[in-house]
Order: sequence, then structure tokens, then C-alpha cells
Amino acid sequence: MSSTPEATRSRTIEWADPVATAAAGAEMAGLDYMRALTAGELPPAPIAVTMNMRPTELEEGRVVFVGEPGEEHYNPIGVVHGGYAATILDSVLGCAVHTTLPVGVAYTSLGLEVKYVRPISRDTGRVRAEGTVVHRDRRGSPNRRGLGQAPRHRHAHVDDLRRLSRPPSASTRPGDE
Repeated sequence: MSSTPEATRSRTIEWADPVATAAAGAEMAGLDYMRALTAGELPPAPIAVTMNMRPTELEEGRVVFVGEPGEEHYNPIGVVHGGYAATILDSVLGCAVHTTLPVGVAYTSLGLEVKYVRPISRDTGRVRAEGTVVHRDRRGSPNRRGLGQAPRHRHAHVDDLRRLSRPPSASTRPGDE
């Protein structure tokens, strides 16, 4: 199958060094780091550029992202790939957890279960994902949130679990964190 010029499209993206941004963020409390990202004082993560999503609202334990899904996010059956919804939901929930963390505490995803309700297409327009921390203790944070164009027009929802940890130091034995 050959492509014709009319059928060919391209998108060029640019991003900043993610390691440098993460290093700057490691020196900040989570809420301060997210505020700096949202205000444009620090560059967005490459995944945010690739997926055309960004945080628009934040407070401790709550973050809202908006995304603009396009045909560059399409799967072979002609709709936005489910990974787009999973990625924006994973990102907004991770960032919500991040806003609750002090300097030196990190998190990682332990699980993400997405339930798709309706397809997303290039005609869907802007989608909004809200992440709220339901509960957080010293070891983890379960969360549940949705993705849609408006509160009653859901495209997907998610159950999520994050593990919190401190980066190991020279004086910390493996497993003691």
C-alpha cells in the first residue's frame, strides 16, 4: 500500500531534557514542582508534548489536565488509541499524588485499570481529566477518576494504585526505604 501526498501528514515535536527537569523537581515539594510545570517555569515532560496534554488546575491532592487528541493518536481502526486515555489518566493521577509529597519522596504506579466507555476521535475536541487523591498513607495511594469532555460525558474511568518511596541513600539498605 503506498501513500499519496494527500494522505500523508506530519507532526514535528520538540522537548527539553527530561532528566534536567526531573532533577530540578527532586529538589522541590511536589506541589511546588507541579506549580512550576503548570506556570511554564519548568518545561513539560516529553510525554505531555507527544500526547498534547497539560495541567490546567492544581491544588494539593487534585490536578486537572486537558488534552487535544488528534489523528496522530489514531489506532489502525480509525479512532484514538486507548493508550491516549490511559496515558492522560495515569498522568493526572500521578500528578495529583505528586502534589501531596514532600521533598525527597517519590511514587511509582503499581496498577492502572482503565474502563473505556466511548471512543475518542479527532472530532471529540478537548478532553478533560481530573485526578483526586482519595486516600494516602505513608506507603501508597489508591485513586479513581475519569476522562471526558464534561462531567457527565465520560470516555473512560480508571482505578489506580501508587507506591510511595524515598530514594535510597548511601546509609539506607535495600528494602529499608
